[in-house]
Amino acid sequence: MMSIRLRLIVVLTLAACILWLSAVLWIAGSTRAQVQRVLDARLAESANMVSSLISDQRIAVGTEGPVTVPMPATTDLSRQLSCQIWSLRGDLIGASSGAPDERMALAEGFSDTMIDGVPWRVFAVHNDDLGVRVMVGDRADVRGGLVAGVVRGLLWPAAVLFPLLAGLIWLCVGRGLAPLEQLAAHLRARRPGDLRPLPDAPAPREIRPVRRALDSLFQQLDHVRRTERDFTAFAAHELKTPLAGLRIQAQVARRAGDAATRDRALDAIALSVDRSDRMVRQLLDLAAIDSDGASPEALDPAALIAEIAQDIAPQARAAGVELAVQARDLPPLRAPRVLIHSTLRNLVENAIQHSPQGGTVTIAARHDAQGLTLTVSDQGPGIADLGRATDRFWRGGAGGQGSGLGLAIVAAAVDHLGGSLHLDPPDGGQVVRITLPLSPA
Repeated sequence: MMSIRLRLIVVLTLAACILWLSAVLWIAGSTRAQVQRVLDARLAESANMVSSLISDQRIAVGTEGPVTVPMPATTDLSRQLSCQIWSLRGDLIGASSGAPDERMALAEGFSDTMIDGVPWRVFAVHNDDLGVRVMVGDRADVRGGLVAGVVRGLLWPAAVLFPLLAGLIWLCVGRGLAPLEQLAAHLRARRPGDLRPLPDAPAPREIRPVRRALDSLFQQLDHVRRTERDFTAFAAHELKTPLAGLRIQAQVARRAGDAATRDRALDAIALSVDRSDRMVRQLLDLAAIDSDGASPEALDPAALIAEIAQDIAPQARAAGVELAVQARDLPPLRAPRVLIHSTLRNLVENAIQHSPQGGTVTIAARHDAQGLTLTVSDQGPGIADLGRATDRFWRGGAGGQGSGLGLAIVAAAVDHLGGSLHLDPPDGGQVVRITLPLSPA
């Protein structure tokens, strides 16, 4: 890809060439019109001068034969003038040296004619006193030569100045891009892990948005790095706890002197395994959501809700919680299956975990102009601090029984789906509502 420096130089040089050529064409057109007027005036003046000389008998006009009409020859342009004197009967009375043999004009005044394949501009005037017609003309190529000389006078300086102009443009563009080069040099000199904002320094107006965008990017990267670091530390801690419990309970089971103690230890091992399994599954769900690699597909929301309710039914029965599903006549939803599945499963598992025995967890779905709304409600104590409910590894009032990842997974999935998450204040239970577009972009 062409560099900005080279692109600016090419564009500015081409613009200068176009402007210069436009000026040359305009000047050539204007010069041609001016030359036409001046030379036409000269033709008329010369013809009237010859007619006046004839009237004053300074030029003898007789019938013995054509006479030579003297024409001033002080310049190259003057030598190109030709003069003819014709009688009204059509006889050539006189002509200047170099004048064509053919009659140059038939009508009085200005006219354009072709003589021996050469275009001429002619002015003719009648001398009524002597009964003659005086014609003075010049060749059109003489006029074109004058205009061409003017154009050459403009093009030759351009041929000399354009290389200098290109060099000047190169230097000016280089100075204009110097702040950008300095910014690039500063970024190259940074350590890979240095995410501090750029140092305050005067900068051109065009560079300021770039600096602000880089500072914003550094801030986001720093936030992501801290989040990943905290995530790794929390994950290691949360996995260490059930694993340590597994080791202790395995030792208890090995040393148990009776079956009841051994069974209690094995039940504790099973509980720790379930907790570790859910923790690993949630971490995998969170990684899958963060990777953003899932492709959307056509889903039946009612069938997906029924499938999740069937999968979690054993867990609900073990906790003494009843599942109620209210989802019928729903339109198709186009979204990544893993995101919708993770969202619903984590919401329902959280609701079951926080519901008292004998309580009910309700899964409802409806659609309207805003999209598809999924609602999961329970009869538990609710979330006291709704502002931190979606923070990773935050448990709130869970008493240390959860991983603190359920609502974090839900929030991340809903954000990827382009939907909205609403946590209603607890009032006899917690209600979580998710609104998703039926055809997300």
